[in-house]
Amino acid sequence: MTAIASKSQLRMSFLRYALITVPGVLLLGTLSGALAGAGSANLWFAALRKPPWMPPGWTFGAVWTCLYILIGLSLAMVLHAKGAKGRQKTVMLFALELVLAFAWPFLFFAWHQVNVALSIVVAMLVVAVALVLMAWRIRALAGLLLYPLIAWLMFAALLNFQIGERNPDAATLAPHSISTDIPL
Repeated sequence: MTAIASKSQLRMSFLRYALITVPGVLLLGTLSGALAGAGSANLWFAALRKPPWMPPGWTFGAVWTCLYILIGLSLAMVLHAKGAKGRQKTVMLFALELVLAFAWPFLFFAWHQVNVALSIVVAMLVVAVALVLMAWRIRALAGLLLYPLIAWLMFAALLNFQIGERNPDAATLAPHSISTDIPL
């Protein structure tokens, strides 16, 4: 059969990819943060000195949710572009970007390696720029969807750097424990 797929068939094909990539990226991202104890409830993190311009804790979950959705959609567009030149390399870059993104919470929140976490953010930024360039060649919109990721990673790198500067002893900082004793 040599018939060309209709627009609705092509749209459904893309949606099948998106129904896998978007929830998959969201689930893995959320899971990595939860397993690493990421967030303002982390006692070690709460004890760190932070810059005054640091956004409230809920911002990070909201931003990363949006970014993971955009990454998932961009990945679905690239996967949908069967036969596109550079598709396999672009998918490998997506995988690298996600591995780095899922590793960061462990390095920062669980293992308290602020400077190593900063190097991961910088690596993520470099990979994200390469990813935009590669994805753009396959589908312009796939590259465009990743621009917010670059913007956020630049902000995250600056924030991570500032936290490292303000807390040179971060790796050995003992969090204040919450007492369950009833005061007398």
